[in-house]
Amino acid sequence: MIGVGPGDPDQVTIEAVRALRAVDYFVVTDKSGRGGMPDPLVNARERLLDRHLERPPVIVRVDDPERERRPDRTATQEEYDAAVAQWHEARQEAFAEALVSREGDAGFLVWGDPAFYDSTIRILQSLQERGRLDLTLDVVPGISSIQLLAARHRIVLHEVGQPLHVTSGRRLLEAIEQGQDNVVVMLNRVIELPGLDDWTIWWGGNLGTPSEELAVGRVGDVLPEIEAARERLREAAGWVMDIFLLRRTG
Repeated sequence: MIGVGPGDPDQVTIEAVRALRAVDYFVVTDKSGRGGMPDPLVNARERLLDRHLERPPVIVRVDDPERERRPDRTATQEEYDAAVAQWHEARQEAFAEALVSREGDAGFLVWGDPAFYDSTIRILQSLQERGRLDLTLDVVPGISSIQLLAARHRIVLHEVGQPLHVTSGRRLLEAIEQGQDNVVVMLNRVIELPGLDDWTIWWGGNLGTPSEELAVGRVGDVLPEIEAARERLREAAGWVMDIFLLRRTG
């Protein structure tokens, strides 16, 4: 499992490049089968490999199982957890089929860092623990979008001696209710910030890619700008991965 950063091939670490060049093939999830259109994230991975490998990569594509995302079926935390668990099981089956199809060391390219909001470690560990395959797992860390967000905005993520809370978009309001006032938010299907107009937001979308967008300011002032930027990203790249820091001000 190789962390390859948020998207810029220049932000892949030297350790990760060594790992990329050491494996025999790469297992890559592919969403192309869902709508007939090429998966832009597969193309992004291929460009990254072309940048760092000394020979053409061997890529084993697996159809990425579709996860239940309908709001009416994932409204509660229990429903959401069940949907994710089902998706993990389906991905485990797909990964197992790919791994038995070839001999040698397999590489899994993980956006950002494998330890931050990614399922690959859990899925392969479960596959290992169930004894279905004789696996030895190695994890290579990568630059996270959290780090790149701070670098792009030239900020420190926390106030002096104060904590930083990291959460997902669906649990942001829960964190605010708990009293968190300095929050990094990831995995945002939508950005809804009711009652937070006077907070400050530092936002970044598709960081490290040619279509990268940034915005900063008072939430009430820049939220329309962020929504417009998200639409531009969808049109330019075919996908949106964004992250933001929210801080209570005043």
